[in-house]
Amino acid sequence: MTTSADLRGLGVAVATPFDAAGKVDYAAFEGLLEFLAGTSTARAGALDDFRKREAGGCDFLVILGSTGEAATIEPAERRAIVEFAVAHSHGLPIVIGTGSNSTAQAVRYTAEAVSQGADAVLVVTPFYNKPSPDGLVAHYTAVAEAAAGRPVVVYNVPGRTGLNLTPAALARLWKIPGIDALKESSGNLAQIGEIARTLPEGKVLLSGDDALALPALAVGASGLISVVGNILPRRTKAMLEAAFAGNREESIRIHQSLLPVMDALFLESNPIPLKAAFSLTALAADALRLPLCPASQATRASLAKVLVPFLEAAK
Repeated sequence: MTTSADLRGLGVAVATPFDAAGKVDYAAFEGLLEFLAGTSTARAGALDDFRKREAGGCDFLVILGSTGEAATIEPAERRAIVEFAVAHSHGLPIVIGTGSNSTAQAVRYTAEAVSQGADAVLVVTPFYNKPSPDGLVAHYTAVAEAAAGRPVVVYNVPGRTGLNLTPAALARLWKIPGIDALKESSGNLAQIGEIARTLPEGKVLLSGDDALALPALAVGASGLISVVGNILPRRTKAMLEAAFAGNREESIRIHQSLLPVMDALFLESNPIPLKAAFSLTALAADALRLPLCPASQATRASLAKVLVPFLEAAK
């Protein structure tokens, strides 16, 4: 993977499965990666019918992002997770989250991920510090140099970082060699439209919000980094393909079928509802790391309700 063009389409922000003791569950992780790649081994039962029906469709995988609970992953675990993901990618490009509010640490994470075989890196805007545009330029310049030619995906998620990457500030980042794509999670469609309008040739805009993916594609985005894709990847990819093909009615139909699930997955902080959905679909255990706690009963009830059509369709 050497160009940002490989980052178009459906990327899934992969959750990190844990076991009851809070350790990374590599058996579940392998099964999840197989499911996302569409290479799962068949097993008996209705839930396996669901897995076969909904598996596959991903164009690339994002490991150790917000959904992957990267903030609670220890350095030694990070190295092991990256090594495992690269070895079990099933031919899909692997994007590793290497962001930090410390530039030196982001540089170390980036260089390490690249040395382990990452195809690209996802780098969130520095959180808590709230750097100026000059600070952002210096931060991303250092990270891009550490990426050694691998594409760098800038990640704008002001709801988590406390800093919104404005189109004006982004215009400066596009000039840094190696900054090839943006995961835009501001939730502001007007801002997304302005970023698309001023997008330099060869750069890639990706929606970071499932529910806004279709509108973002309409104004110029080239893909989605998805949470719902962890459990419904094939259907999510079908929505994107219909939009890319200009099939408006089909893309809207799929979007509307997915929207209740998308909404339910954000009833609490991501990935709390997603882990609960894993237990309903038998993809992994409902296990998180503190300070995240398991979903409330109300969230579980909402998830069970909106997932019924997809689970019953596989029977």
